[in-house]
Amino acid sequence: MFDSLQEKLTKTLRNVQGKGKLSERNMEETLKEIRIALLESDVNYKVVKDFLEKVRQESIGQDVLNSVEPGQLLVKIVHDQIIELLGDEDNSLNFNDKGLTKIMIVGLQGTGKTTQAAKLANLLKKQGKKPMLLAADIIRPAAIEQLKTLGKQIDVEVYSEGTDVDVLSQVANGVDYAQKKNYDVVLIDTAGRLQIDETLMKELKDIKDMIEPEEILLTVDAMTGQDIVNVANAFNDLLDVTGLILTKFDGDSKGGAALSVKAVTGVPIKFTGVGEKISDIETFHPERLAQRILGMGDIVTFVEKAQEEMDMKKAEETANRLMEGKFTMDDLLNSIEQSRKLGPLSSIMKMMPGMADYANAINDTQADDELKRIKAIIQSMTPEEREDPSIMRSSHKRRIAKGSGTSVDQVNKLCNQYDKMKKLFKNMSAMKSMFGL
Repeated sequence: MFDSLQEKLTKTLRNVQGKGKLSERNMEETLKEIRIALLESDVNYKVVKDFLEKVRQESIGQDVLNSVEPGQLLVKIVHDQIIELLGDEDNSLNFNDKGLTKIMIVGLQGTGKTTQAAKLANLLKKQGKKPMLLAADIIRPAAIEQLKTLGKQIDVEVYSEGTDVDVLSQVANGVDYAQKKNYDVVLIDTAGRLQIDETLMKELKDIKDMIEPEEILLTVDAMTGQDIVNVANAFNDLLDVTGLILTKFDGDSKGGAALSVKAVTGVPIKFTGVGEKISDIETFHPERLAQRILGMGDIVTFVEKAQEEMDMKKAEETANRLMEGKFTMDDLLNSIEQSRKLGPLSSIMKMMPGMADYANAINDTQADDELKRIKAIIQSMTPEEREDPSIMRSSHKRRIAKGSGTSVDQVNKLCNQYDKMKKLFKNMSAMKSMFGL
């Protein structure tokens, strides 16, 4: 998401060069390009109009410091306005400090509501909370079974009385059970429909009035474009929705609706679903998204993701072996396995400052296939060969190629790459010793 917008905005902002001031005259062409980029990315027309007016007012007449180019100043202004557009207030969850926090998860059928409820429970558990899931979608038995399966996967209790109990009784009993069992949070997976109807909204309103939840989170599919705004408005008018969970945020939609929804509805985005795994949910940070849209990377999210997904102890051991010049094929294999936990290579590179342009040129499928080939080759080696590949002869390489489903040339290529890496790290280690580092 936002790849096209990012490419167009960064290209446009690069063109503001060599000006002593950002004047009305030299700004108009730039603002025109920004306007086109935003509209083509499906940002609401009124939102675009207001956004550009604020950028214009902030930009015109500002002196450019000796150390700052006009383009850099404009990037900062656009960056700040994107943050304001997305919502610069505190979007964290509102917890009940004196008792059970009740969170209703609402949304249309097919938006990933049940999955997001479990993902959020898993996230809260990692943050030290004691969550419980409550199955309140009695219309679809499959939804209850799905929630139970997900709850078992993350070791979170799921409360359900089946489909024969009235939904209000089930929710009331579930909340009472959660309080007696001293849970911190109860996440209520409510029923959905293919479209908004009176029956659905009355049921949700009755649940809200009965339990008075601290949060009502609406799941919306980022791939549905401007319809996000319409759905959010409809739910918000009746329920006073406190936040959105934007699913499929890793998809290839234009992304303009995500930029529009807070400005149009007043409902902030609180979480984003970024993949299929149960851990693929992120707290929404407007400033980080603004940085990524402008090609500035998102190193904070990268570090958080690495700490969550990677075995940091094993990664540190591998790094120490590298710097000591004791790098083996097993270390290379471990590095590959660790890096693949972080997701597609292009996504990782987009988080790195200055690497967004290169990320767009990467074919993730080809990169993943290459990593799989390397892994297969290493796993076809004996422990002795992994420890010291220099002992391998032609017959060894033919055996490894056959066992890994590759060619001798590909085995040789990996060995050559390994030798270059090992020499590089040995040289780094020597320099480290030389300078007493």
